[in-house]
Amino acid sequence: MTLLSSLHAVRRSLRPGNAHLLWLRYQPPYHWPSTQAFFAARCIPGIETFTDGVYRRSFVCAGRHAVLEASAVAGCWLQVRLQGVAPAALPGLIARLRRVYDLDARPARIAQDLARDPLMARLLAERPGLRVPQGWDACEQAIRTVLGQQISVAGAMTLAGRLVARHGEGLRLDAAPLTHVFPLADVLAQATLEGLGMPRSRAATLATLASALLEQPDLLRPGQALDEALARLCALKGIGPWSAHYLALRQLGAGDALPLGDVALVKALRLLEGPQAVLAERALAWRPWRAYAAQHLWASLSPSGASSPR
Repeated sequence: MTLLSSLHAVRRSLRPGNAHLLWLRYQPPYHWPSTQAFFAARCIPGIETFTDGVYRRSFVCAGRHAVLEASAVAGCWLQVRLQGVAPAALPGLIARLRRVYDLDARPARIAQDLARDPLMARLLAERPGLRVPQGWDACEQAIRTVLGQQISVAGAMTLAGRLVARHGEGLRLDAAPLTHVFPLADVLAQATLEGLGMPRSRAATLATLASALLEQPDLLRPGQALDEALARLCALKGIGPWSAHYLALRQLGAGDALPLGDVALVKALRLLEGPQAVLAERALAWRPWRAYAAQHLWASLSPSGASSPR
């Protein structure tokens, strides 16, 4: 057993063939039902599944097709099984997994700040350690965001499945029911995206985003200044404030991103505080953690209190 980081992960090689087992540590609490429900509702057919608490997906790592299985285990660990990943690629992949699962969040600090607001104090008590799950990579999250404009999550995943079936490369590993990897930006920039069941304007926005990501590789780089990132995104045709803020929340890891025009957020707030509540005004009290406040509001709309519309 090899110690990769005293703070982050332990790795043990399982068998030859670039297979590995990782344990990724995090600071408790972590509200796993919310994260699990988030991924379960957003599985794209052909590249993702979620069954019995295990999230499984295909991906490309250092030019190779690979598969992961991730699940929460006792002792504040996320356990990840990997197939097809070269040892040299592990550090970058660990960093990506930590971002996707928001493992580096500091829940005590976030709760201390948000709990000054009575509504957030109540929601934090209901779902302690709620995280903001992130996108797998810039291209995939950009496409998911555009596909989700003004339709349900289920509808967006149906469209995404069609896109993967048409433009994704066949998975070069035996991992049924996974069949493809998500198409790369250079493929989507040149692809015919009409005929998938969405408006032509949305298909054009997909192509615009794919081209922009090729021309500006840092367009959706995590950690960049929020206002500058929002300005660059909103300069792209078809990307408005909602999409820009949502991409900042899901891909940039911007803790203060908040899509104010999101109808589900407005609905959640008014159900909790009455029809006169104004999201833009109330959100001032949630800075600098408005992304986490948004995740709590979305989660509050689920009958189970676990998943969210976005």
